[in-house]
Order: sequence, then structure tokens, then C-alpha cells
Amino acid sequence: MPSHTFVLNGRPVTVDAPDDMPLLWVLRDKLGVTGPKYGCGVGVCRSCTSHLDDEEFQPCIVPVKDCADRRVTTIEGLADGDTLHPVQEAWLECDVAQCGFCQPGQIMTAVALLRRTPAPTDADIDRIQNVCRCGSYPRIREAVKRAAARSAAARGQGPG
Repeated sequence: MPSHTFVLNGRPVTVDAPDDMPLLWVLRDKLGVTGPKYGCGVGVCRSCTSHLDDEEFQPCIVPVKDCADRRVTTIEGLADGDTLHPVQEAWLECDVAQCGFCQPGQIMTAVALLRRTPAPTDADIDRIQNVCRCGSYPRIREAVKRAAARSAAARGQGPG
């Protein structure tokens, strides 16, 4: 069986897996990383959203061979030790999660949005296409705005 090496949440890992095995199964079944959730398996629901070299992607549709020598970040690697990422803090403050199943993917998508668009509009936030069956979209919008304001304040670019 082929070996695949990549950086997972800041640490190099090597795993034996078939080249075409979706990264989601490598993460969950071989490496014990359970934050990215299996929803649809075709990249539509986005409950598995993670980052590949700082860009959001769906590991349910990316084979492990495509991750060689790249950086994979899941929700488990977002915080800095005990210090939550500003999006995670805002999620808690705004009480976004209901069932919580989609939240790791929602958070990872929001982080990617704020990387691309530091001051997103409601329309920018509403284009987040992760599926949430609980319908917590208004709280998601508020949390993204709060995280954007906090990040701007930390950069000295406005009130937080």
C-alpha cells in the first residue's frame, strides 16, 4: 500500500492508504481526526470543509494522493493551543451551534471567507454554501461579522 506524507494541523504525518482513498476517510479512520464530518460524500453539503494550503476544500472528494507535501488544516488545528481562533470565539459568543454537526465545516468556511474578504457584507456571508439543517444562518452571519470586527480591531483597523 502506498505511503502518503503531508502536514496535518502543523505536524508532518505519513499514512499508508490507497492513492484514491478520499482524504476524509484517511483523516477520520486512519488518523483519528473527527472534526470534519461525513455528510454527502460528493462535496455539496460541505460538512467536511477543511483547508488545503490555506484554501477551503472538501476532503470527501479529494484523494489522499493529491495532498502529498501539502498543508491540511482541520477544525482541530485552528486554535493556537488553548487560544481559540476569533471565528471560534464568535461562534461561542453568538451561540451559533444547535446540533453542531455542520459547525466545523461552517467555521472553516468562515475562516477562509475572512482571509479573502476581511470585511464581508451580508451578501458575502450569505454566499457561504454549507448546509445547516438547524437553520442557524442568522447567528452564523452575526458570528462572522463579530469575528471580522475583532480581527480588524486586532490589526488596528477599526473598532472591535
